[in-house]
Amino acid sequence: MFLYQTHFSVVSVGSWFALRLGVDLMCLFLSAADPVLLSELVCSGVFSAVSMFLNTLTPKFYVALTGTSSLISGLILIFEWWYFRKYGTSFIEQVSVSHLRPLLGGVDNSAPNSPSSSNGDADSSRQSVSECKVWRNPLNLFRGAEYNRYTWVTGREPLTYYDMNLSAQDHQTFFTCDSDHLRPADAIMQKAWRERNPQARITAAHEALDLEDCATAYILLAEEEATTIVEAEKLFKQALKIGESCYRRSQQLQHHGAQYEAQHRRDTNVLVYIKRRLAMCSRKLGRTREAVKMMRDLMKEFPLLSMFNIHENLLESLLELQNYADVQAVLAKYDDISLPKSATICYTAALLKARAVSDKFSPEAASRRGLSTAEMNAVEAIHRAVEFNPHVPKYLLEMKSLILPPEHILKRGDSEAIAYTFFHLQHWKRVEGALNLLHCTWEGTVFHEVSVYPKKELPFFILFTAGLCSFTAMLALLTHQFPELMGVFAKAFLSTLFAPLNFIMEKVESILPSSLWHQLTRI
Repeated sequence: MFLYQTHFSVVSVGSWFALRLGVDLMCLFLSAADPVLLSELVCSGVFSAVSMFLNTLTPKFYVALTGTSSLISGLILIFEWWYFRKYGTSFIEQVSVSHLRPLLGGVDNSAPNSPSSSNGDADSSRQSVSECKVWRNPLNLFRGAEYNRYTWVTGREPLTYYDMNLSAQDHQTFFTCDSDHLRPADAIMQKAWRERNPQARITAAHEALDLEDCATAYILLAEEEATTIVEAEKLFKQALKIGESCYRRSQQLQHHGAQYEAQHRRDTNVLVYIKRRLAMCSRKLGRTREAVKMMRDLMKEFPLLSMFNIHENLLESLLELQNYADVQAVLAKYDDISLPKSATICYTAALLKARAVSDKFSPEAASRRGLSTAEMNAVEAIHRAVEFNPHVPKYLLEMKSLILPPEHILKRGDSEAIAYTFFHLQHWKRVEGALNLLHCTWEGTVFHEVSVYPKKELPFFILFTAGLCSFTAMLALLTHQFPELMGVFAKAFLSTLFAPLNFIMEKVESILPSSLWHQLTRI
C-alpha cells in the first residue's frame, strides 16, 4: 500500500508532461534505431491515439489525481499515527523488518534487550551485559498483588504496552526452549507467554496445570493472578518444588546434546527466578533477614547469572536492616569499573559517604572553614552519582512526584530514577542530614544530557507520510488555482530532469550514423 501510494503521488506531480515527453523521446529513439518500425507504428495510429488521449485530459483531471493521492497519504498518516500511539512502533517499519528484511537476506545485528542467560564464560557474559541499554527492573512489583491495585482504584493501566511487551520477550527468553513442544504443559505455556490478554495467559496456565505440574505455570499465576503477596509466595513455593526437580534432572543430562543443554539453561533460569521472587516476597512480608539469607545463598549458588542483578535486591534489604558494613562489602565487590553501573550502586555509595558527615554538615560552616576530607569524599560521591543519573535528586528531594516503577528501566534515564527512589527514599530519610547534603551539592554537578524514558521519537514513515500528504495537497491546490502556471513549472522541471538524457542521445546521434543503428537492429 505504501509503495503504491508513493508511486501514485510521484506520478501525479507532472504526469501529463512526463507522458508527452516520454512519447517524444520514444519517437526520437525509434527514428534513430529503426525508421521502418517507426513508420509502421505511426501508420497504425498508436502515437496519434496516445497524443489524442493526453490532449483530452484537462487540468481538473490532474487536480483530482493529485487530490486523491493526498487523501491516500492522509489516510495512511492517520493509520500510522494510531498504530504508533497504541503499539509504540511504525506499522510500515514493523512489516518491513519482520517480512521484507528476511526476504532480502537482511540480518539483525542489534544487541538483544536482555543479556545472555547462559552459564558460559564470564567475560562474554559481562560484555553482553554492558551492551544492554534497557534493563529489567530488579525490584519490579508483582502484577497481580501490586500493580493491579492501581488499576482497581483508578481504572487505568500502570504499565505501558512497550514495557509489557519487553516483559513478554523476557519470559519467552528465560522460560522457554526448543524442546517445549515435546511436553504438552510446556507447549501451552510457550503460547501463554505470547498472549497479550492477561486473562488468556491465566487460563492457559490453569490448562497447563490440569495436564501436569509445571513450574512456569505457577510462576505466571503467582505474578498475575495472586492478589496478595501471601498468595504469590504460596504459588512460588509450589513452583520451587517442581523447578528444583526439573533442574536436578536436566543437570544430569546437560552434556548429552545441544537440546539437553538448552533445557538445562531454561531450568536454571526458572529456578533462579523463583528463588529471587521468593526472597522478594519475604522482604515485602517483613522477614528481611530471611530474605537476605536467601539472596546470599542464591548469589553463591549461581555467581555467573549477573543479569538478574540480585545484588541490588540484597543492597536494599541490607539498608532496611541498617547493616551498613555489609552494604559496604557488597559495594566493594560490585562497584567496579569493569562492571556496568546503576543508580542503586552509585547512590548507595554516596549515601554511605554522606552518612559519615551529614548529621553535622552545615553549608555556612563549610563555606567559612572549607570542606574536610570526609566531607569532600561525600560531595565527590554525590557528584559521581548525579553525573551517572541526574534525574534521581529531584525525586529524592520530592521536587517531582513519584509514580509506580516500571518493569523495565533505561540506565541513566528517568525510569531508573523512579525505580530507585521508589524503594530507597526511606533509606535516605533514615540517615539524618543526608537529603540536606544532597540538596546543597547536587545542583553544582556538571553532567551530560541524558534521555528520558520512555520518550519515543516519531518513526520516519510518519514524518515522511505527513510531508507527502502536505506536499500533494498543496500541489493539488496550486494546480486547481493556477493550471497554466503549474503546467509551465512542471514542463520546465521535467525538461531539466531529462536534459542529461537528451544531451546523451544527441551526442550518440552525432557520433554514430543512423545507418549503423539500422544495421544493429537488423542483427
